[in-house]
Amino acid sequence: MRKLCTLVLLLTITMTLVSTDAEAQRFTLRKRYASVGVHLGAMNYFGDIVPEPDFTSLRFKSTRPNIGISYTYRYFPRISVRGSFHWGRILGDDIKSAALNESENAGRYRRNLSFRNDIKELSAVAIVDLFENRQTYRRRPDFVPYGFVGIAVLHHNPKAYYETGSHPGLVGDQDIPTGWYELQPLGTEGQHVEGGGNPEPYKRVQVSIPFGLGVRYKVDRYWDVSFEVGWRKTFTDYLDDASSAYVDKSTLLSSTNNSPNRQASAIFSDRSAEGEFIPVADPSGTPYKHLNGYGTPANTRRGDKTDKDWYIVSGVNINYILTPRIRSPKFR
Repeated sequence: MRKLCTLVLLLTITMTLVSTDAEAQRFTLRKRYASVGVHLGAMNYFGDIVPEPDFTSLRFKSTRPNIGISYTYRYFPRISVRGSFHWGRILGDDIKSAALNESENAGRYRRNLSFRNDIKELSAVAIVDLFENRQTYRRRPDFVPYGFVGIAVLHHNPKAYYETGSHPGLVGDQDIPTGWYELQPLGTEGQHVEGGGNPEPYKRVQVSIPFGLGVRYKVDRYWDVSFEVGWRKTFTDYLDDASSAYVDKSTLLSSTNNSPNRQASAIFSDRSAEGEFIPVADPSGTPYKHLNGYGTPANTRRGDKTDKDWYIVSGVNINYILTPRIRSPKFR
């Protein structure tokens, strides 16, 4: 996926640079126009809690809705700029994205991590049309393929669900109430533990590079409908709260952990014992059991920090063109 996305990004940037200053000068103010639109679509995620971060890992069970609003202004015959706000949800679940009968993915099934993440994204992109329009909006082409590239700021907040009693060996005040828990404050990979060389807490506000392809269809004088697929290249590996290694649960339960809920921090750091297999006692002496090969720093990696997380936004855009208001010159 990364090679394909990089190719799309390079092609889109090249198309943007092809537009010359001469073209821009010939496209008069009278022919420029704006539109407002709504987006209805879907959001998918590629990261550590899927079998592999590419299209072969797509699971329709993990597809969730995405909605948005946008404002677009056509500056030149081929080029428009668009500002958008999107809200969408991504999720991942080892039980749903892997299976025991898939030998290469059975380890992820036993790992048993899961999350959901509501993403709020504000973006600005340049849209480059394959077919130019040197006339007014009324004479725009009926069908136009296009590409886009830009920059976005997003807010994300991964959460996971826990049901009281699902972790064997926990009783009384060792357990936590049923519900959704924000994972960043818990520091499931030791981010809030003092010393020890653990990773720093990740930021919930991030920057990404949106780019993609689409096709636009002219419905009538004022309405356009388009379908597009957009990739989001992020610079974080924590959209799913999984990136590096396990931390000893005794460390997460100690006073050196500044997490507001140490019990939850220990539970969500390793959920392998909640599956259908027989767990064993944790070597640190805590009551938090785990499966062999999981839950301790010496065992299987919790995530892969060499690959950043991606998400994809796809769907339909419905745009309404705002009639340009051109002031006639005044004569004295």
